[in-house]
Parts: sequence; C-alpha cells; structure tokens
Amino acid sequence: MPNITKLKLTHFKRFKQLEINFNPLINTIIGDNEAGKSTIIQAIELVANGSRHKVESASIESLLNKECVAEFLNGAKTIVNLPKLHAELYLSDEGNPDLVGRNNSDKANVPGLHMICEPNLELANEINQVLAEDNDNFPFEYYVVRFITFSGEAYSGYRRFLKSLTIDSAQINSEYANKEYIKTVYDSTADHPTRIQLKNEYRQQKVEFQNNNLNDINSTLGGYDFAIRSGSKFNLETDLTLTQDQIPIDERGKGQQCFVKTKFALARNANGQAIDLILLEEPENHLSHTNMKRLISKIAESHENQIIIATHNSLISTRLDLRNSILLNSSTPEPLTLTDLPNSTAKFFMKAPDNNILEFVLSTKVILVEGDAEYILMSALYKRSTGNSLEEDGVHIISVGGTSFKRYMDLAKTLGIRTAVIRDNDEDYQAKCVNNYSDYVADNIQVFADPDNSRYTFEVCMHQDNQVTCDALFSGGGITKPPLEFMLDNKAESALRLVDNHADNLIVPAYIEEAIVWINA
Repeated sequence: MPNITKLKLTHFKRFKQLEINFNPLINTIIGDNEAGKSTIIQAIELVANGSRHKVESASIESLLNKECVAEFLNGAKTIVNLPKLHAELYLSDEGNPDLVGRNNSDKANVPGLHMICEPNLELANEINQVLAEDNDNFPFEYYVVRFITFSGEAYSGYRRFLKSLTIDSAQINSEYANKEYIKTVYDSTADHPTRIQLKNEYRQQKVEFQNNNLNDINSTLGGYDFAIRSGSKFNLETDLTLTQDQIPIDERGKGQQCFVKTKFALARNANGQAIDLILLEEPENHLSHTNMKRLISKIAESHENQIIIATHNSLISTRLDLRNSILLNSSTPEPLTLTDLPNSTAKFFMKAPDNNILEFVLSTKVILVEGDAEYILMSALYKRSTGNSLEEDGVHIISVGGTSFKRYMDLAKTLGIRTAVIRDNDEDYQAKCVNNYSDYVADNIQVFADPDNSRYTFEVCMHQDNQVTCDALFSGGGITKPPLEFMLDNKAESALRLVDNHADNLIVPAYIEEAIVWINA
C-alpha cells in the first residue's frame, strides 16, 4: 500500500517553499490560525486526486503564493519570470515503474506524483499582451494545471495512484462533501469494470420502470411524456448514499457524521478494501469529549493506512503520540517535529490528564507555574513588574503541576521555546530547584525559586512581601485563622481576593521579578 513519505510545495498559497516528511501511519499537523494546516491538507488532496476540475474550482488565483505574485508585478514583467506552482508527493511505492522517475525538484529517481500550475505557452502572445499593459493585471486565467508522475506520465482522477479520502468537519454537512465521500468509498470498494456494469444495469432499470409504470399516465398526456432522468448527473453514483441502522449518514448530526465517516473509512481497511490515505481536517469540531476519545482510539488502532490530521486539539496530538506531530507557526513556514522527544515524555503526555500542550508548543515565551494560585496572580504580578500585559509581550502562563515541569522542559529543549519555570523551594532550594534540574536547564530554559528555605512556598513569599495588605485582607469577617494559615489552606481563594482587591499595588517577590525580566531578555 503506497503512502506519502514527503510533501514539497513551491509557491503554494502561504508557502513559498515547504518540505515536510511524513510517517507511514499517523501524522498530526498542529498549529495556530493561518499557520497553513488546511493548506497542507488541500495540497495533498489536489495532487492525490489529479483533478483539473478541483484545481479550477479552487482557482489558480487563490492557490498561487501572493508574495510571489507581488514580486513579479514589482519586477520585470516577462513571461519567463512568471512564477510556477509545484506540489509534489514523494511516495513509498518504489516497485511501481509508472511512478518512479526524476520529474521532481530533488531530481532523485524515486516514486511520486507532481502537480504543476504554469503559464500556458500556447497562449504566449495573449499573455504578453496582458503583461504589456501598464497595470497590475496578473494573467491567472492563462495558467494551466498538469498532473504527472515522477516518471513523466500524465495521470488524472480516472487513474489514481493514491486512494485518498478527505473528511472535513467544517463541511461535514455539505451535500457536495457527502457525495464526494460516498463516491470515494464506492470507488475504493468496486473496481472500474464493476462500476461500469452496475451503472449500465441501473440505467436499464430506470428505462424498464418508465416503460412499465408510467405508460398509463403518459397515455393521457397527448404529445408529452413523463420520463426518468438519466445521464451523467442522474446515475447510480449520484443516487448512492450510505446508511447506518437504515439512517443515511448525511441525516445525522455533524459530530456523529464525522465519527461515523472516519470509523467506516478505517473499517474498509480492516476488511482488506483499503483507502491508502485518510485526511482529517479538525475532527474535534462538533464532537463531544466522549466521542473524541472514541475516535482517537479508533485512529490509534489503525495499522492499515496512512492518516494525516490537521488539529487544534491537545487530546488528539498527545494521545496519538507527540512524536507523530508536525508543528506549524504562522510566523515561520518551517515545520518542526518532535521525533527526538524522549520516549518517557511522549508516553507521559499520552497518559496524562488533559493538558495545555498545544498552548505550550505554539508559544515562543512561556512561564510555567505549579499551582492555581500562581496562575491566578501572575497576570497582575507581571503587569506590576513590566507595566505591560502578558498578551502585549507574547508571554503565556501555563499551570502544569510541579511533577510535570521536566516533561515540558523536554519539549522546550526540543523546540527552542524560551521557558521560565517558577516553583516553590519546598524548604530545600539547592536540592529541589538546582540539582533537580541540572540536566534540563539551558540557554532557553531556566528555573526560578526563592533561595531562602524559610520562604518555602508561594503563599509565604506573598505574605512576607505584602504583609500589611494580606493581614488586613485575611482577617475578620468570619476568618478565625491567622492570615498566613488561611492563605495556605485556601490558596486559590486567597489569590482571587488579592487580584480583586489589590492587583495594582502588590509587591512582586524577587524570584518572580527575576523570572519576568529573564523571559523578556
């Protein structure tokens, strides 16, 4: 069964250049908005399908990189300088001579598929007339699309070397998307001769119904007849649907449709009628937490095909192993991977309770804290220290729990994320905060704690540095315990009261001040 080993894009939408390597089974593409996740799914789908119609529907204007278009219009506007779009799928099917060749940007003798959008040189005179105009008229309409294998052989949707299926939760209720899904499943189940035979028999059944059942009515219409529609728009494949428990899948809720369609596609593989590649676009949309976990289990159990998932969901990325992740950031086109993440850390996130892993990996500056109280107060402490908000400086605060610090530090080391760890010294600063992290600190990772062992926890530090404020706030009104004892017993509530009543005049503990200065250095 063929799978994608590498994708290369040139001048495709937001990517002037992009190269991504894929695993043969599960791949999760994660990134923030406008990072290019959907672009990658679309590129793979267009190349795999080999459909000019799909490219024309998307439009060359929307596919061609806008920066390249602008550079052309601002430079020498000659036909030889017009940018070309390339999308290449490098495949694993080395035994297929129809696929193997050097028609790729690597010039390597390997199997693959290549989509090229370029000016139609048969219309060179017309293109030159457009370019001679003194305006910003780019000749999108004079571009053509070609689909070739790396051997140089043309291919199309009628001869597909990679059977792919796309499930886009954003369009899950679209009539067109449902028809495309059903058609793809049908094509993967019945070979071409069988489909032709069934289509012919279906048409004959329509003729027979018309002749046998409509004659009496038609005899009353004079020169007119009722007839059954036939032709390319009204045939077996356009009339087919899929049902589960006698209910058409397109009549189910959006979340259930996503779950059923994915489960069904995976089941085809288990039955030996494989779809080579399943593309899932944000499958978390419309799914309940329970169904999300069920879907993840189904995907994790699949070993018959390649699955590429574009997601914002931490649960998907962690449960399917972070080492299968491809990370995109809107500020850079270069993808990052976590293949070198320690096995123990990958397994920790697979088994850990729901976490903020995506918030972490998509950040550039992160402060990790170990409790709710620190998390609640950090925004106010940060503003007191810098005069800015966390959002203005692009700093994220994440509460991870003290036992998880090292796992996030592994991620920070792999991805180069600037990470400040703020923790309690637990009455032994040297052992707990220095020696404990000697193998984890780096130029981009530092640990901050109060070096005074008597200031063993966050509440003690806040109380000592803001004693007048805390003693007044946490005395009387039904509070019978001493202020510090109350703060230690009611950490989150105490933090909330401090934020609500004294956010603008709190004194920031020195070790937290130090962390804030460092994170912005």
